[in-house]
Amino acid sequence: MTNFDSEEQEILEAFEANRLKRSANWQAEIAQHQEIAAATFAQNQIINIPVSDKDLRSLQKRALAEGIPYSLYVSSILHKFLEGKLVEVS
Repeated sequence: MTNFDSEEQEILEAFEANRLKRSANWQAEIAQHQEIAAATFAQNQIINIPVSDKDLRSLQKRALAEGIPYSLYVSSILHKFLEGKLVEVS
């Protein structure tokens, strides 16, 4: 089960009730978000870090489940951590 905050829950409910409307400049907004996403995952530096075989296999399995290369998956995890958006679940 996914836990949504109140804003996310409100958006989900509006979507499910078919109350959402496109903004007048939705195509420009999509293009802007695509640029932001591309910049977020742009790799302009390479680092080498030692990782255990077990951890690497786990990373590769999770990346495969997400449908992305494991190096991009690791980069995404680091980015989320640095932005304070990585949430630990138990």
